[in-house]
Amino acid sequence: MSIWTRLGDFVSRASCAALSGVMEALRTVFEGDPALRRKVAFSIAMIALSAKMAKADGIVTQDEVRAFQQIFEVPAGEVRNVARLYDLAKGDIAGFETYAARMASLFKEEGEEGVLEDILDGLFHIAKADGYVHDREVGFLRRTAEIFRFEETRFEQILARHAVSPTENPYKILGLETSASFDEVKRKYRSLVASSHPDRLIARGVPREFIAIATERVAAFNTAYETIERAYARI
Repeated sequence: MSIWTRLGDFVSRASCAALSGVMEALRTVFEGDPALRRKVAFSIAMIALSAKMAKADGIVTQDEVRAFQQIFEVPAGEVRNVARLYDLAKGDIAGFETYAARMASLFKEEGEEGVLEDILDGLFHIAKADGYVHDREVGFLRRTAEIFRFEETRFEQILARHAVSPTENPYKILGLETSASFDEVKRKYRSLVASSHPDRLIARGVPREFIAIATERVAAFNTAYETIERAYARI
C-alpha cells in the first residue's frame, strides 16, 4: 500500500472539516510508526503550504504544478487524494501560520528540525518554477521561516540558494560572513554537504523524488565553495 493510499484513508477516516484538524490527528494516528508519520507529515505540510502559497500569490501556473510533481511522484490512481488535500487546505479558513506552527511543533518534538528546511526548499522549488520568485511568495516564505524559528541569516541563505547565483554571493550561499577564513569555509561546506546526503534526507521522511532538489542544493554549495577556493588561489 502506497503512502498516498494510507494518507487518503487517514483523511477519509478523520472526522475533520479542516486540514488543520487532520494535521493535529497526525500526532496519535501514526504514533506506533514514526517513520511513516514523518513521511505523511512531510507530504501534508508540502501540500498544505503550497496550497496556501498559491492562494497568497493568486495564481497557480502549470510550471508550478509540474514542479510539485517533481517533488512527489503520485500514482495516477492516488491523484484524487492529493487534490482533495490541496483543495481542503486552500479552502480552509485557517491561515498558513496555523499549518506552519503545527508542523514546526511536530517535527521539533521528534528532533527532526532538518525537515523544516526541506519543506522550505520544496516551497522555493515550486515558487521559482515560473522563472521568478515573486515578492508575495518571498514574504510568505519569510514568514513561514519565522514560524519555523529560523534566524534571518538562515532564511537569507536559503533564499540566496534559489534567487542568487552561487558565483555572485558565494559566502551567503554557505551562510558565512565574507570575513570567514578559508578553514571556516571548508568546515561549513563539508557540514552542509553531509547534511544533504540522500540517506539523511530519506531518513527524515522526505520522498525519494525530493533527492533531485537536494542535488540542486548541493550543486549550489559546490559552486559557492569552488568560487571562494578560486579566489583564495589567486591571492
